[in-house]
Amino acid sequence: MKTYQLGLYEKAMPNTLSFHQKIQLTKKHGFDFIELSIDETNEKLARLDWDDTSIDIIKETLRSEDCFIQSICLSGHRKYPLGSESKAIREASLKIMEKAIILAHKLGVRYIQIAGYDEYYLPSNEQTKAYFIEGLKQSIIMASTYGVILAFETMETPFMNTVEKAMYYVQLIDSPYLKIYPDVGNLTNAQQGQADLVTKDIIFGKGHIVAGHLKETKPNIFRNLNFGEGHTNYPVCIQALADCGVRLFVGEFWYTGNEDWETRLSQASQFLRKHIEGVLE
Repeated sequence: MKTYQLGLYEKAMPNTLSFHQKIQLTKKHGFDFIELSIDETNEKLARLDWDDTSIDIIKETLRSEDCFIQSICLSGHRKYPLGSESKAIREASLKIMEKAIILAHKLGVRYIQIAGYDEYYLPSNEQTKAYFIEGLKQSIIMASTYGVILAFETMETPFMNTVEKAMYYVQLIDSPYLKIYPDVGNLTNAQQGQADLVTKDIIFGKGHIVAGHLKETKPNIFRNLNFGEGHTNYPVCIQALADCGVRLFVGEFWYTGNEDWETRLSQASQFLRKHIEGVLE
């Protein structure tokens, strides 16, 4: 029996590949599952309108390749945030949430990672925070109806860059369908690389963390680094997550046009498994 599962963030692979090819590469390079991306691009948002035939084809492909989609990274709310002061954008945000929850239900996806933003491209204020809470309450009603867990990603902005900040909303909503899915790279930057503070912050969410994004960061740099190039302390972060009962991890990194992208997939899975197994086994 496996003691953990390691997933691959879909955007680590070229977008020119078919989803079938991405599933094959996920398994080929040592990952157990793929994390589906629904970002703010029209192409990815169109996935929310996949019909049942398209969904059945994906499910059959996953079965044939012995792979699965454990989670959806729903970053489309950057463009359509729950806390927007625009009523039209808030309505679009809730429609995106509803469609994502239904898609997850049909695909058998356990949880949706949601962005910890009240507003992204515009300033945050007391009104956007109030709208965010209002939208979150409506979102949780939808999620509980379909049995899908929503889990906050800890972000790169002050609004929700720590587990402690995410826990404020988890405790406020007080629902089994709202949890936390922290990004350990973002946590590391939020705590200025201090491993003891990262550990303390992760433990603050014990009982409410469903999985962990494993990502490399440097001070003020949040993406597009190779594993091992930054200051994320993987043994410490993974140990803290494990102490919280977490056994699901996703390697989060991006395809950036580099020719050796397939090599990077293998290197990432080897690097992460080494650190996970150093803690769990």
